[in-house]
Amino acid sequence: MKRRDFLQLAGGFATGLALQQTGNAATAAAKTARPIIDSHIHLFDPTRPGGAPWPERTDIIVYKPALPERYEALADPFGIVGCIAVEASPLATDNHWLLGVAQKHPIVLGVIGNLVPGTSTYSAELERLHRDPLFLGIRYGNLWNRDLLRDLGKPGFIDGLKLIAQAGLVLESANPDPSLIRALLQAVDKVNDLRIVVDHLPNAKLPSDPAELEDYNKDLSALASHPTVFIKLSEIPVVRNGSLIRDPAFYRERLDALWDLFGEDRVIFGSDWPNSDHVAPFADTLGIVRQYTAGKPQGTQEKYFWKNSARIYRWHSRRSDQPRL
Repeated sequence: MKRRDFLQLAGGFATGLALQQTGNAATAAAKTARPIIDSHIHLFDPTRPGGAPWPERTDIIVYKPALPERYEALADPFGIVGCIAVEASPLATDNHWLLGVAQKHPIVLGVIGNLVPGTSTYSAELERLHRDPLFLGIRYGNLWNRDLLRDLGKPGFIDGLKLIAQAGLVLESANPDPSLIRALLQAVDKVNDLRIVVDHLPNAKLPSDPAELEDYNKDLSALASHPTVFIKLSEIPVVRNGSLIRDPAFYRERLDALWDLFGEDRVIFGSDWPNSDHVAPFADTLGIVRQYTAGKPQGTQEKYFWKNSARIYRWHSRRSDQPRL
C-alpha cells in the first residue's frame, strides 16, 4: 500500500476553484454544483481488538482510526455524498468487519473486499459475501506479496475470476506497473466479461528502459481496447522539492493521455483517502481533478464524478441526496 516517497505537507490548501471561498456560501455552492461519489477510500481502525494489518504503526500520518464519521465530516463540505470503501487488509475476516461498518453508514455505497481466487475457501466465501448487496467485488494486485501475473497460472485462479464475472462483481487492481498491466490484459483475454477497475493508473511505476516502456504502452493500449476495463484517475498529486504542485497544467498531459485512451465513459474519481494525506490535503486531492475537468462539458464531468461509477460498480443509493441513474 506504499505511495511514492513524498514529504507530508502540513495544513490545508484552498484551491483556485469555488472551494477557495470560505463560509457557508462556498459549501452550498460545492454541494449544488454536482454530486460526487468517491470511488476509492480506505476504512480501518488500528485501535479495535486485534488492531489492523495496515497502516503500519510507524506511519504517523495515517495510523489512526479512519472511519465513516471522520470521512463524512471531511468530504461533505465538498459535495461528496457517497463513497466506495476498498479493503485495506488481507484477512478474510476483515471483509465482514468492513461490511459491518458500511451497513451502519449510508454514505458507504459499497465495499471492495479481499479474497484469493482459487483457494479452498474462496468460492464459499465469495458466495457468502455476495449475499450482502454492499459487496461489489474484490481487489487483487501488487500488494500483500501477491503477483497477479504469476498467480493467473495457479490451479483454480481463472475459474475464480469467472465466478466474479458470473456474479456481476468487479475485479479491482492495486499499484499498477508493467507486470500488473500485462496480467490484467491476460485476465480479461481469458474472462471477456470480467469488469476490471485499474486503480491509481496516473501513478503507475513506469520503466526507464525505452523498449520496456514501449511494451508497457502497447499492453496498456490493448487493455484499453476491452470495453469492460475501467480506470480510476486517482493518486494524482505530486510533490517536488517538498512542495505540492498545484498548477493543473503540470498534470494535464498525463491525464489527457489516459482520458483519451480509455474515453470519458470509463474513467472515475477516487481520492484514496486517507492514504492521500501522505501527499496532499483533501481539498487539493479533489481540487486538482476539479480543475482538470472544469473545461469539459457538464455531462462529461457528471460521468467522471458519479455516473460511471454507478454503472461500473452497480451501487444503489442509500440516501435521498445520493444520485440515481
